[in-house]
Amino acid sequence: MKEFEIVCPLNREPREKEIESKAGGRRWVLRKRSIDSRRDPVWRYVYEAYEPGEEIPEYKLEEYRDVHDAPAVIVVGAGPAGMFAALKLLTLGLKPIVLERGKDVHARKADMARLSREGKVDPDSNYCYGEGGAGAFSDGKLYTRSSKRWDNREVLYQLVKFGANPSILVDSHPHIGSDKLPAVVENIRNCIVAHGGEYHFGSRVVSIERTEDGSYSLKTADGTGYSASRVILATGHSARDVYEMLSAKGGALEAKGFAMGVRVEHPQEKINWCQYHGKWQNGMPAAEYSFVEQQDGRGVFSFCMCPGGILVPSATEDGTVVLNGMSNSARSGKLANAGVVVQIEPEDVPGDDPMRLMDFQQKVEREMFEYSAKARAARGAVLSPGAADHPLMAPAQRMEDFCLGKLSKSLPATSYFPGAVSAPLHSLLPPMVADRLRKVFPRVKMRNYYTNAALLLAVESRTSSPVRIPRNEQTLEYVSMPGIYPCGEGAGYSGGIVSSAIDGIRCAVAAAGLL
Repeated sequence: MKEFEIVCPLNREPREKEIESKAGGRRWVLRKRSIDSRRDPVWRYVYEAYEPGEEIPEYKLEEYRDVHDAPAVIVVGAGPAGMFAALKLLTLGLKPIVLERGKDVHARKADMARLSREGKVDPDSNYCYGEGGAGAFSDGKLYTRSSKRWDNREVLYQLVKFGANPSILVDSHPHIGSDKLPAVVENIRNCIVAHGGEYHFGSRVVSIERTEDGSYSLKTADGTGYSASRVILATGHSARDVYEMLSAKGGALEAKGFAMGVRVEHPQEKINWCQYHGKWQNGMPAAEYSFVEQQDGRGVFSFCMCPGGILVPSATEDGTVVLNGMSNSARSGKLANAGVVVQIEPEDVPGDDPMRLMDFQQKVEREMFEYSAKARAARGAVLSPGAADHPLMAPAQRMEDFCLGKLSKSLPATSYFPGAVSAPLHSLLPPMVADRLRKVFPRVKMRNYYTNAALLLAVESRTSSPVRIPRNEQTLEYVSMPGIYPCGEGAGYSGGIVSSAIDGIRCAVAAAGLL
């Protein structure tokens, strides 16, 4: 095998003759595609060329078995961890019974639309809860490339099998798009059901009891009961009620670090101009950015960057304001957004309650809501263009004003449908967050990043779970309840779609006794 590279402008792909010339008559396979914008922005395509008779390695997925009559494993949650755990169980000959508190991926859209239009939060169906989990409507970024815990190709190839663009197999920063993900998620469910698995929506688990024979009995809010000897708990990073349920049974929990900050919105053309050194043209991909800084002993970093995207309300309970970002597959919107957040560790919040960081998170989200309500009620409130009174309006401030400690006298347009109201985020956010952000923004190494054309909206607080459900390192079982496998972001063992899916796969293997 011989590896070679072709470099070409961002507005075109390599031509067939270029590839054949480089391959020298050998058979060739594209392995990686990435954008290099260190100088003139270009595509870099990496190919492998194989001699006649030389075997081209191919990745093959395991076959799904018929599990209609197989032993059951209950999977609580239908986000990435739960879905991929269920798929893995099919290959292992076990029957997944998926219990999801929310609605199917299409029905939940109506609840999310109502949330954006009216500010009405359905606590079981929103941007965080429902089939596909929080990741189903946040662009579908697949940036995790680490294979230390599992071969991530199992996740990527299955996503392609169920409808994702094959480009995710070679792109260095692959994404699916919030407009494409629902169909992929639905196809996964249809496969699981066709092979004998079960899906039950509107099934919020309210109790888990261990029976005399060592199996578990689960009851949902509507009174339905389910039982199995093994349970995979994949409930997502916002399921406070699950932590409370486990704690009430004497189960162990641990405080876990998370990150909090703001959503930063720039005109996409500014990001394009900066990242492509003023050479962006129609047909080029919308530019991305990322950065990591250290400030006063804590990391400050960009998170979940959405080129050409929009901001959405991600509250899971009334009386709170929470923001997240998403992009459709074309990433063609006029605004770019990203979370810029500060790492918060357990020692930053006094006390020894394992839920204290989640309590801190909730307190800040409520303070954002309360400030917004008071500001909107006051005469002369400064709103974003076109904004009308909305209960989930976000407190917001221009970037330079934030760093200088000045209230913004006007706000630029925002993609956030509920709108924004001018607020002193420099004093409204917790000092441990605001002070670090104010020091970092001016030194971000991107031309025109630090500008009053950028809008900060608060609060971005659902970066990961502030609680960990501890598990045995070898068996992956919950230390307090053998036979239960805490999994994914909600358990505190992953962050993002791919790492959550990998953790779901590992927990399925562990539940089968094969880890």
